[in-house]
Amino acid sequence: MDGASAPRHPHADYTGGVYGSMLAASVIVGAGTLGSFPRLELMLLLLLTGVVFWIAHVHAHLFGARLAQRPPDRAVVLRVCREEWTIVKAAVPPALAVAVGPVLGLDVQGGQWFALSVAVTGQVGWSVAAARQAGAPVRLLVLSALVNLVLGLVILASKLWLKH
Repeated sequence: MDGASAPRHPHADYTGGVYGSMLAASVIVGAGTLGSFPRLELMLLLLLTGVVFWIAHVHAHLFGARLAQRPPDRAVVLRVCREEWTIVKAAVPPALAVAVGPVLGLDVQGGQWFALSVAVTGQVGWSVAAARQAGAPVRLLVLSALVNLVLGLVILASKLWLKH
């Protein structure tokens, strides 16, 4: 795909997915030891953190620059909510990975590693989707994937270093 190609989904913005995946990976690393129901608690933590950050991004977009000009109308609010929803969508696969961990025979820690791997994979995938949607040439798609892979590996390394 060359840079002159038109984006396939002109209204889609996958950058929130990159951010949401990185956020999910960070939540998994930061969660450490959870309480009596570690899988359920981690799933809820992932999903609720995604929702809270989605609300924060919607708020920032609506009130950061727009409020100085004029109050946003309902159509603008709904559009921004839709555009930022990828932050929440990015938290779903890692949460599902935690849920299926027992089916795969993974203990709680193994489920966390699996979820972390899913989050980093999502981060790379969302970055490629964002670059592709923007009409980036193949070399920039690859560069975007590599940069996000390195960022994901830094998050993985932090989990090893923190010994959770």
